[in-house]
Amino acid sequence: MNFALTFTKIVLIPLQTKILSALLVLGLGLISCGSVWSQELPVSSLNTIPADTTETDRLLPKGTLLSEQKPESVQDTTAKDSIRAPRESLTDIVKYSATDYSRFNRRENKLYLYNEAEVNYTDINIKAGQIVVDNTSNTVFAKGIVDSTGAYTQGPVFVQGPNTVEPDSIKYNFKTEKALIYGSRTQQQEFYIRNEVSKRVNDSVVFMKNVRFTTSENEDDPEYYFYARKVKFVPGKKIVTGLVNMFVYDVPIPLGVPFAYFPMEKETSVSGFILPSPGENRERGYFLQNGGYYFAINDYVDLTLQGDYYTNGSYALRGSSSYRKRYKFSGNVNIRFERLLASERGLPDFSETNTYNIQWSHSQDTKSSPNSRFSASVNLGSSNYFRQSTNIDNVASRLTNTLSSSVSYSKTFQTVPDVNLALTARHSQNTQTQQINMTLPSLQVNVGRIYPFAPKSGTKKGIFQNINFNYSGSGENRIQTTDSLFFTPQMFRDAELGVRHSIPITTNFKLFDYLSVSASTNFQESWVFETINQRYDVDEQAIVRDTVGGFDRFNTYNFSTSIGTTLYGQFNFGDDKKIQAIRHTVKPSVSFNYNPAFDQYYETFLAPELDDPNGPLTREVTYSRFQGGFYGAPSNFQSSGISFNVNNTIEAKVRDKDSTALEPKKIDLLSNLAISTNYNFLADSLKLSPVNVRGTIPIIQSKLSVNFNMTLDPYALNNNNRRIDKLNIANGGSLFRLTNASANFGYSFSSKTFGKENDDVEGEDTQTARNGARRDDIFGEDSRQLQNKFNDAEGADEDPQENQELYNYKIPWNLRVNYNVNYGNTQRQNRITSHAINFSGDVELGEKWFVGASSGIDVTTGKFTPTQLRFARDLESFNMTFAWTPFGTFSSWNFFIGIKSNVLSDLKYEQRRTPDQRL
Repeated sequence: MNFALTFTKIVLIPLQTKILSALLVLGLGLISCGSVWSQELPVSSLNTIPADTTETDRLLPKGTLLSEQKPESVQDTTAKDSIRAPRESLTDIVKYSATDYSRFNRRENKLYLYNEAEVNYTDINIKAGQIVVDNTSNTVFAKGIVDSTGAYTQGPVFVQGPNTVEPDSIKYNFKTEKALIYGSRTQQQEFYIRNEVSKRVNDSVVFMKNVRFTTSENEDDPEYYFYARKVKFVPGKKIVTGLVNMFVYDVPIPLGVPFAYFPMEKETSVSGFILPSPGENRERGYFLQNGGYYFAINDYVDLTLQGDYYTNGSYALRGSSSYRKRYKFSGNVNIRFERLLASERGLPDFSETNTYNIQWSHSQDTKSSPNSRFSASVNLGSSNYFRQSTNIDNVASRLTNTLSSSVSYSKTFQTVPDVNLALTARHSQNTQTQQINMTLPSLQVNVGRIYPFAPKSGTKKGIFQNINFNYSGSGENRIQTTDSLFFTPQMFRDAELGVRHSIPITTNFKLFDYLSVSASTNFQESWVFETINQRYDVDEQAIVRDTVGGFDRFNTYNFSTSIGTTLYGQFNFGDDKKIQAIRHTVKPSVSFNYNPAFDQYYETFLAPELDDPNGPLTREVTYSRFQGGFYGAPSNFQSSGISFNVNNTIEAKVRDKDSTALEPKKIDLLSNLAISTNYNFLADSLKLSPVNVRGTIPIIQSKLSVNFNMTLDPYALNNNNRRIDKLNIANGGSLFRLTNASANFGYSFSSKTFGKENDDVEGEDTQTARNGARRDDIFGEDSRQLQNKFNDAEGADEDPQENQELYNYKIPWNLRVNYNVNYGNTQRQNRITSHAINFSGDVELGEKWFVGASSGIDVTTGKFTPTQLRFARDLESFNMTFAWTPFGTFSSWNFFIGIKSNVLSDLKYEQRRTPDQRL
């Protein structure tokens, strides 16, 4: 009797899909559950067993290798059968093993493998408690075993390549290529999938029953999952499901669809719908926000289109795109438009407002082109966009007062000397005054320094060898306009153009080996294309200014020289003292400058006296045709002055707390204390300029420093609070009058600050920062920043054994403080003009619980600065956040709960109350 051993091949195909909507999201896990089918692995027949044997079972040794063999011929007188035997398909060696036994039952025609049974064929590995191969029915069956405690162990594990399936059991027919898989468990991307029964009917169709999928890491007892009763899967083409429901802690919620259809795609980034968030606005009614569609264009660029709709007719449209090419460039684009309606048409208080905002950020990899670079940082639009938008949930963005943009291209030509070319477009916008200033564009050309008298080799010495000059030229097209005229023909008609050439000549040398001397002169030529003529019109009895178009130019030059040195002073206390020495570094410098008068560019005309406009023309008015022009007019008064500047630094050497340190530690006591003033020899009065004092006082080394600045005026004031040409000390006052002063500091610290580790909190490139607001969270955080708190904290835990100690529990916290004060006394006001302290902090009350606040107080008014209270809760597979601005102009709140997994990020609930726009 001949018999054959046949084994199965289990193939797991990883599936991918896209999130088209929340309905599609509910069935996403069904896609990832995989396709499990079997393939016949015929094994060659074994040698014939003698007929007289009495054994019914034959034990096979472990590790027997079954290779393809031809059946043994039968020796008789019968002619050979003319029917060709079926071709065996086994193409590789099959290896099998079992701990207890490997037994073939001849009567049942079955192979039994028991306890840690394993079969290997090509890239397939099957492990189970027991495996049975039935040659009669052409099936293979694998399942676990029950141990001595009654527990079900050694469940089947099927591995093919990178894919793994762990069912309760499997039955496969290698002749019909149909398989039944019971209780399979697998992971596809972020999904953990379990299904009761999977049936593969042919090469292209798989049916599944009672499928459960979730992103919870606790797959045995997930806090939520999706349940589909019937699924039809066509590999590479489509997935069709029946009823799909969502369960939270095994409780079904009224969120489901009767059926779903999913087209299959193999791209890693796929397109799909973005579900909107419902809500209500007090002025515009009910709304749907942030709904739209995501386009996965290719591997380098994507596109997101979103919009809002309000029942009173208001709507908003937004488009954003991110692009990136490795080692080349990366960037993102945001375009936002809102049409906001207030009240009802026909009513007196009805209003209609159109606002927009355009943002573009582009950066180039330095490796892509070392001699040229292109970058962009654009933020422009309506001045009232961030204040009026109903879809901004961060106070810092609403407090933005300035929008700025810059787009630049630069290229360096590797010549001798080198030449650098820079083309830039700039934009600056004040959201309070709605004033816009632009240079569209500006061109800058710089030629490297040339040393005409330098030796061909060796160092340059002396005055003449250090003489050098270079050339720089700039041209600008300036535009000044307002919001209402932005990008209108009037804006371009008001543009002004100017070009300036500059050739500075400098040299430097040592004097007496201790003094550093430098001297320079600068020649400039300015080109303008508009000038202004002035005359007195007798008929109109007024000075008339006429703009004259056409090319014109003027030249200027000046001269300056400076001398400086560095002085050191040190006082030693002794090596046995805690403070061993104090060192004072002084860098004094004196500079002289001379600017001649360029009165050749000035003209005169006669006009009546100011107190008698109808009188005779007796007053001579001096003017320049360049006044009020692009670069202004050169001075017609010569000036010559001397400037003084002293920079101080005080350091201390202290004994290091670390007893193993060999050298003392240096700390700063006073950093960059600079005192400067100027004296003008040729001025008619008030020749001495106010003394400016600025510096930095370190409070905590390398962490906290207080920056201060003050202005001291040596001249007195008259009864009208105007400066007079009389020293304040000669007028019975002090040596100087303190006219202005300011001090400020910012500091970030946390629970790690006083431990062994220090943390440096830096601003992130968030959407709030791209809006032009502060990079830190001193004025609050938006919902996206709150949702990322737990993602940022991942992997930050210290030694887990340390956290288990009962009396060594630590509560993580962080705090950011910003303080500033300004004093004004230019006209005897003697008052604090501004005085505020702001803070922002978070406390991690538990492993998965953040509570935070951002607030402050304006000391001058006694009022709170913009305040936000917030919390974030990690609910295993969900994130829950709440941000509340309880009072003020931007009073609002925002609540969010959603699944953390990226593939199900659209499954969320968000509710918000926007600020009252009437305020």
